[in-house]
Amino acid sequence: MANSSLFSVEPRWKSYSPYLRHHLPKKIITLVDEKKSLTQRLRNTYGDAVKVEILFHQWKSPFLSESKHLDLHPQRYCLIREVLLSANDKPLVLARTILPKNTITSAQRQLSHLGTRPLGEVIFSDPYLERLAMDVSLVESKNWHESLSIHQAIWGRRTVYAIQKQPLLVSEFFLADALRC
Repeated sequence: MANSSLFSVEPRWKSYSPYLRHHLPKKIITLVDEKKSLTQRLRNTYGDAVKVEILFHQWKSPFLSESKHLDLHPQRYCLIREVLLSANDKPLVLARTILPKNTITSAQRQLSHLGTRPLGEVIFSDPYLERLAMDVSLVESKNWHESLSIHQAIWGRRTVYAIQKQPLLVSEFFLADALRC
């Protein structure tokens, strides 16, 4: 799809609830329930070897469900950033962030110029960061973009955060080596 380097089809998300939590694999629950920075959790295991590779960084229209979650008009452009977090050549997490213009402005543009700096370093340092909602998804191998060569279903979480009362959406997908953290 033109607005993603990760997916050939938009993931199907389910609201994270106690019922759904009860049906997730235990290794996934600990990652989904992580309240702090997932990057920091990875660094606790892999140290400074954790690196960010930018896969996609463009102003585009988000997927319809993302626009709805952010309460945006479906054709509204947002900064879409997709990255791979890895350590020692081991892929750990694929992440997709949707940043509306108002959120970038209220964060004094720190969010639009991250480069290879992890998003978590910025948002989790903000004392006013709020977690507003969370969903989970099991993305089947056929729904990943073929260039990623993913041959199994992968669990992910999608979180709506607010900084200065402005929303952003972060989706994180846990690859096999992340499950060891």
